[in-house]
Amino acid sequence: MAAPSRRCLAVLTRHCRSLLLPSQLLEGASTSYRPSALSTFSESSAHLGPRLFRHIDPLVSGSLHHFSSRTTVSSGEEEDEDDDDEGFGEDEEEGSGGEESDGDEDDGVVSGPRRSVVSGKSDEEKVSEAAAIGYQVIGPLESSERPFKPWEPVFAVVQIGSHQFKVCNGDSIFTERLKFCEVNDKLILNKVLMLGSKAQTIIGRPILPEAAVHAVVEEHALDAKVIIFKKKRRKNYRRTKGHRQELTKLRITDIQGIDKPTRSAIPA
Repeated sequence: MAAPSRRCLAVLTRHCRSLLLPSQLLEGASTSYRPSALSTFSESSAHLGPRLFRHIDPLVSGSLHHFSSRTTVSSGEEEDEDDDDEGFGEDEEEGSGGEESDGDEDDGVVSGPRRSVVSGKSDEEKVSEAAAIGYQVIGPLESSERPFKPWEPVFAVVQIGSHQFKVCNGDSIFTERLKFCEVNDKLILNKVLMLGSKAQTIIGRPILPEAAVHAVVEEHALDAKVIIFKKKRRKNYRRTKGHRQELTKLRITDIQGIDKPTRSAIPA
């Protein structure tokens, strides 16, 4: 008789399991195998050869296994694991306490210098950079000062950054965001390109060294949103972005460096 195929052996093994294992054992009850059934089955299937017993040996010789993912651990090992867990918890508490203390130290020591390292520049570097843009910060405006004067028939052309503005006394202009100055700070715009009045006009080459325009920072604001849309046809490429430029509003308070005409008395 030829040896049975592997598929037949598998089918026969499942059938034998269903015969040997009662319904209570399948449900998880801890019942023992019946020795009479095992002996009868071994005598009837002895002629099938040793290949069949590869699948049946675990059923006959092995003990019952509870279907659980947790492996059995002895009491000594459980005590060791409990001790390890307790030690690990203590280490975590100590580590967390150390971290909190380090954070407190960081908050107490490093928080001060962080504010001063925002720009990363010294006072001299700030002054030189502001002068390159075209202004100089004098200081905050005090409440007792009255910098605004009546209108005078004098104009000036000043350069701030890469932009030029024609201003008069009392005008307000919007420039790109000026660094190192806050609201209510007094500024001197020292890049004056031209001064003019009804009587004379002074043109610089390129600037007038003795002229100056005084201003006050009124606010830092954002310009209207600009939409940037990019498209490549037949490429399924579309990109939409928005941008709002940061601006600084300046109020011109005085123009110096030119003779201002005196107001003549109005006849009655």
